[in-house]
Amino acid sequence: MSNEIDEKTITKIAKLARIKLKDEEKPHYASELSAIMKFVEQLQEVNTDNVPIMTSVVSSKLPLREDKITDGGYAKDIVANAPKSDFDCFVVPKVVDAG
Repeated sequence: MSNEIDEKTITKIAKLARIKLKDEEKPHYASELSAIMKFVEQLQEVNTDNVPIMTSVVSSKLPLREDKITDGGYAKDIVANAPKSDFDCFVVPKVVDAG
């Protein structure tokens, strides 16, 4: 894989990212992205065969709680400050027309 990114590729990337670049900025970004790609290729050379998958830097477990199904018991408190409510639910204006 070629490490060098040319100005044509930079122009295409900038267009896809919707970034305006001046012509004099393109060589700078081409060299920056080329350096990043070289670093990524270096990382691919590292042998990770016997390295366990790491999902977190902290080895701790979250405490589990018993699952209980409840209705919450405080629906009236939730809708108490609503401008309109009915049957312990918020009443909202209709926004979709059936036609």
